Amino acid sequence: MSADSTSLPPIRRGPAARAARLLLAWLTLVPALAGAAQARYELDPVHTRVLFAISHAGFSQALGTLSGSTGTLEFDPDDWSQARLDVNVPLQRLDLGDDGWNRAALARNLLDAQRWPEARFVSTRVESLAPDRFIVHGELTLRGVTREVPLQVTFNALKRHPLPPFRRTAGFSATATLSRQAFGMDAWPSVIGDQVELRIEAEALRSTRAGDGKATTDDDGIAPAPGADADTPPPASDDPADSPAPP
Repeated sequence: MSADSTSLPPIRRGPAARAARLLLAWLTLVPALAGAAQARYELDPVHTRVLFAISHAGFSQALGTLSGSTGTLEFDPDDWSQARLDVNVPLQRLDLGDDGWNRAALARNLLDAQRWPEARFVSTRVESLAPDRFIVHGELTLRGVTREVPLQVTFNALKRHPLPPFRRTAGFSATATLSRQAFGMDAWPSVIGDQVELRIEAEALRSTRAGDGKATTDDDGIAPAPGADADTPPPASDDPADSPAPP
């Protein structure tokens, strides 16, 4: 028999070929299906705050806060392995309780907030410890320097908010520790400690926009009221005693 390829039998297109095509189609759909359950949430800057503690010459732990953080969180509460977090923290919102200390902390030899007005944290992977506890590994960029920082996160709640606009809300608490010298802040070593302890309280609201920019509904099937956002104040109390006196 000749070895010429024209003598080879034709490829059969039977059940095995159809099964192979179906398997290939399924494998193609798996990544899309894996991400389908993920929902997008936006940080509520009013109810998200970073508390930091750092030694003050060994006498006490100086406490300060950073408010106004913004960013996005995408996650599936049944599978945190693909969760993604991207947060921006405005450094000018720093508050140590004293204007002089605020200016000193934001100065060029420390945070250098004039040149680097924001800190940014971007997650790289999520390590599950329990249904409500995780380690969110990520990269923190501060003062133009990027370092890996793990966040110890507790997942507090995921439910419809009881106040207007009744958006589905996720709540988290997190802690972390970092070295200020690792980010290039080595001024005043005899007065300011190196280790910075962080405590983060965060709330994130279900986004009212899908990836294509179209309006969507929350998990309860309720579309938010037009113009409603995280800054919507609580409704006025019905109790006259809670109302301000008329002018």
